[in-house]
Amino acid sequence: MEPSLTTIDVRHFTHDDAAEIRQTLLDVHADAYADRADDPFVQRFPWFVDHWSSHPGFSCVIGYDGSEPVGYAYGAAANPDREWWREHLTPAPAKTRTFHVSELMVRPKWRKHGHSERLHRALLGVRDDDLAALLVDVTHPKVQALYESWGYRKVGERQPFPDSPVYAVMLADLPLHLIR
Repeated sequence: MEPSLTTIDVRHFTHDDAAEIRQTLLDVHADAYADRADDPFVQRFPWFVDHWSSHPGFSCVIGYDGSEPVGYAYGAAANPDREWWREHLTPAPAKTRTFHVSELMVRPKWRKHGHSERLHRALLGVRDDDLAALLVDVTHPKVQALYESWGYRKVGERQPFPDSPVYAVMLADLPLHLIR
């Protein structure tokens, strides 16, 4: 199937749908990281899916081109005082309800068609949080610039696991506004 250049069917899922969508998330991830399948950190992805989807505030969107999953975005509401930005901002923003965007992934043959932004906006568009936070590998400045074009700003860096990359901690006010 040739990838769709303009439209995808975006479907919303919650914690209650975790078992139903788990394999789809794993399959998209395997396709997206096929060139790094031997990386131990990449191999732990099933744990991350289970961890995030077990959160009662888990929210996920999956985009489909016909019956094929194109990509997804997911995350969960942050626990108060455990927000990724907290150690980097003093004083804290006036409004602090934060949604942590954990994953945004588009399969290779559907990249560069705007699907990542569509999925990202669909995920956050139904949220009533004040802020969105995400992490971006600091060795990927183009990805960081993309998020900046969507309204995020870098507020610090963190390495959440000893074997994980160092990430830029990025924060955006919600609702997102088009920056371009």
